[in-house]
Amino acid sequence: VIAHPKYQESKRIAIFLSMPDEVQTEEIIKDIFKQGKECFIPRYKPQSNHMDMLKLSSAEDISSLALTSWNILQPSDDDTAREEALAGGGLDLIFMPGLGFDKKGNRLGRGKGYYDTYLERCMKHPRGKPYTIALAFREQICESVPVTENDVPIDEILYEDS
Repeated sequence: VIAHPKYQESKRIAIFLSMPDEVQTEEIIKDIFKQGKECFIPRYKPQSNHMDMLKLSSAEDISSLALTSWNILQPSDDDTAREEALAGGGLDLIFMPGLGFDKKGNRLGRGKGYYDTYLERCMKHPRGKPYTIALAFREQICESVPVTENDVPIDEILYEDS
């Protein structure tokens, strides 16, 4: 991931804080800060499909985040000091989680459409849609995953042996 040309050229990067069953992102987050890039993480709004990407100030900043009922660390609702990526300069790159992927760039998420809705909002930003890379395990690559017209394909899927 760290050697990837899109990662190298990106300045504003959104990345998920990994759950135990996902590709672990902690070392990537540390590298984002080490290289002086800006790091944004998701804040999901419960009972909706709305998600914002909020800026982290450092890798250590993660320890100050609240744990949601889904066991995900994220900035709390009353945390209004953080920059939202689309209110600022947009994003260059989004690392995407998922449960399954196919080689056509289709992604099976957890069913709420948070990332698809967010990418729709990105397309309306003056900077346009950021490049999207899914981080996956080889076992998550399927022949095909079910999609709807609201699903936004991913630009690239990185997995072991890809």
